[in-house]
Amino acid sequence: MIFLVLSAIVILGVIAFNMYQENKYRQQVRAQFGHSDKDALLEKQTRSVRDGRLPGHQAKSAPAKKLREKDISELPNEDMFDQMAAEAAKAERKAHAARSRKLMEAHGDEEIEMEEDEFGAAFSLDLDKELEKESKAGSGFKFQKVAAPAPSQTKVKNKKELLLDLDDMVRQQLPWFNHNFDYMAYLSLKEPQELHVLPRFAGRHRFQVAGCTMDDRWQIAEPIPSVYYQGFVVGLQSISRNGLATTQELERFGEQVNHFAEQLDAGLLLMDVNAFLKNARPLDELCERVDQTIAMHLVSRGSVSGTELRAAVEKEGFSLGHDGMFHLPDGKGEPLFSIVTLDSNPFTASLLASQAYRGFSMLFDITRVPAGEKHFNRFMDIAVNLSGSLGLDLVDDNMNELSPEWLKNVRSFVLARQEEMKKVGIEPGGDLAARLFA
Repeated sequence: MIFLVLSAIVILGVIAFNMYQENKYRQQVRAQFGHSDKDALLEKQTRSVRDGRLPGHQAKSAPAKKLREKDISELPNEDMFDQMAAEAAKAERKAHAARSRKLMEAHGDEEIEMEEDEFGAAFSLDLDKELEKESKAGSGFKFQKVAAPAPSQTKVKNKKELLLDLDDMVRQQLPWFNHNFDYMAYLSLKEPQELHVLPRFAGRHRFQVAGCTMDDRWQIAEPIPSVYYQGFVVGLQSISRNGLATTQELERFGEQVNHFAEQLDAGLLLMDVNAFLKNARPLDELCERVDQTIAMHLVSRGSVSGTELRAAVEKEGFSLGHDGMFHLPDGKGEPLFSIVTLDSNPFTASLLASQAYRGFSMLFDITRVPAGEKHFNRFMDIAVNLSGSLGLDLVDDNMNELSPEWLKNVRSFVLARQEEMKKVGIEPGGDLAARLFA
């Protein structure tokens, strides 16, 4: 009974210590990346893209179901329970060792026979200390084999048999991947092989496969006849508008890559899941914070014909897209600003030619519009021009006319969020932002 009570106390202590460490780490992260500004005037005019709310006016409708899945990486799993059990066993071994020392002191020079399990406990305790010391020595990403269960292909008996050194592959800086949010897998072949078909990995996150040809050139892998590869790098993008990949998703991805490696008879090296998520979570939290869309509503006191509406927006440079929205392209042809219906139903050529509209909403995606006050000013100029040409009022979700103070606060909000992105190397409207906020 005493043993059970002591074990329970030890386990509770371990849980409390882990919670304290986690809270301390989160505070450090927030201090590093900053906090979002909260303004009561802005809360009704911004749309969090990860909330899964459709663009447009939804003041009277219930919010749509959130698309972002809860990150369950930090919830207790079997490995964590095993760790707690190991901590309890370690405490028991320390108690055995203490009793043994007292017994030896009491008997002096008398020979004392130690039971086999106590000797094993003492030896295991020393090994645990060494392993703990080694784990604390590392920092950042740990490119190592998956701990348990270790995929069979990670155990290469003779590394000289591989065409590419796995550690050298890790050090490669490939333009298609970013170690901050791409979970990486490295495969080295034992003999040159063609890629007959691209691998398929099930999951909600996109992935890319790059291959190293026989002339040591890296390229996006394609199943092209007579093109032989020495090895492959597979990157799973773990951060997007779908949210952060969970521990379970990364482990499942590792299992699928391991099966692919077995088919190729290749050596495999995977990023450490826990170390990767520890670095990825702060970036995901920042992405969720800045991923906002400003909605500007233009409403008629009567109605405006679809033909007139289309002519006015096309005069400002917008064109009707296949997604049922009008888009104003930037210099690269990517959407800069968008226009949607107030009820989020798509625009179509037939409907625009045959029906009238109460108005529409203009959308400013903070993450996809290049940084700078001039872009927001252009957005506002277009809204004012459309308001004047179509006789529409600029209003908020509650149909109240927009005030100069509101516009000033929104401008400050947009610039602050974009500055947050730039501080961590994400240029609004850039290629990196296009990957993270897709």
